[in-house]
Parts: sequence; structure tokens; C-alpha cells
Amino acid sequence: MSCPSYWQEAKKYLRSNDDILANLMALYPSETMINYHDAFLTLVKAIIGQQISVSAASAIGQRLKSLLGRITLENYLETDPQLLRQCGLSRQKISYIANIAQGFQDGILTPQTWAKMSDQAVMEQLTSIKGIGPWTAQMFLIFHLHRKDIFPMADLGLINAIQRHYGREKALTKGQIKELSQRWKPYRTVATWYLWRSLDPLPVQY
Repeated sequence: MSCPSYWQEAKKYLRSNDDILANLMALYPSETMINYHDAFLTLVKAIIGQQISVSAASAIGQRLKSLLGRITLENYLETDPQLLRQCGLSRQKISYIANIAQGFQDGILTPQTWAKMSDQAVMEQLTSIKGIGPWTAQMFLIFHLHRKDIFPMADLGLINAIQRHYGREKALTKGQIKELSQRWKPYRTVATWYLWRSLDPLPVQY
């Protein structure tokens, strides 16, 4: 596991541009985003995390790990879907993860080319797999590829955190949130992570 190479540089930049983020960073001085260096595992965790809380996703992930031993595409495809259901996975998510495993096996997903591809190109490849939407692809860009300027506007947790810390008495519009995020460029990934962290008892990790 490793932290993004730009993390400390990003923290320094964001602290100098945003007092609210500076205060949030001070609450979690030793915590960072990490990378499992396992593309399939990151995508599985992102699928599990779709539309459920961080704590619920963590519990399902732990049960799946206990069942499979190691969360690999081979182990997953060889496991009875009924056992996967007992881990807390919905039938739809079981199918989505199977699609991802098949995508790796069939060469639709090409890890060897991602480092040279743009954010948009990686997202287009990922979203060609049924079950991977823009949000899941953005989680992959953040947590596996460590792209530094990803801002997932459709993420409810992120929007809730922004409203809590920046909205004061009035709800911010999408336009105002986009405008606010400009001050965090080119490190919106790091700003997003700290905003998430401010909401949850556990760090978000895919």
C-alpha cells in the first residue's frame, strides 16, 4: 500500500488556499489515502460502496474477504452466487462484479495502458463494462490510479460535506459548488478525500 506522491505538496497548497480545509487537515494529521495496487479489488470495493454507507460497505467487504480468502477475479468467478449473497451483496452487484472480472479476462480492461491514458479515456474504458458508471470510474481514478484532480460531483457524501462546511445557512447550488472547487485545483482529489473524512468515523478507501 502507498500514499499518492503528491499528497504532502497538495496539503501545503490547499492549506494556503482554504482555511476550512486547513482546519480539516489538522484533525487528521497522520492519515492519507492509500493504494492497494490491485485494480480488481479497488473496483470490487467501489461496486460494494455504491449507494450505501462507508461502514456498511466495510462490513460487506470484510465478509467477502473471509469467504474468498483473497478477493481475486478467479476466486470470485469460482464462488457460488448464493454464498456471495450471504455476504450482503445484492444480485445486481454480484452481476456487476462478475462483469468486471470478465472484462479483465477478455482484455476489455487494459491495466497496462492506464498510466498513459487521460482521465477521460480511462473512464470511457471502465464505463464500457455494465455496472461501472461515472461515479465508480471516478473512485477508481482517485484510489487506484491516484489521479490528483478528480472531483466527483455526483457523490452525495462529498456534497453533504461541502454543504456542512461551506453552506452555512443556505444550500449551495451545483454552480456554486463547481466554482468553489476551482480554488482546490489541481488537487481536488485531496480536497475531496478530506471532505469525506470529515463525515465518517472511518476513512473512505476503495
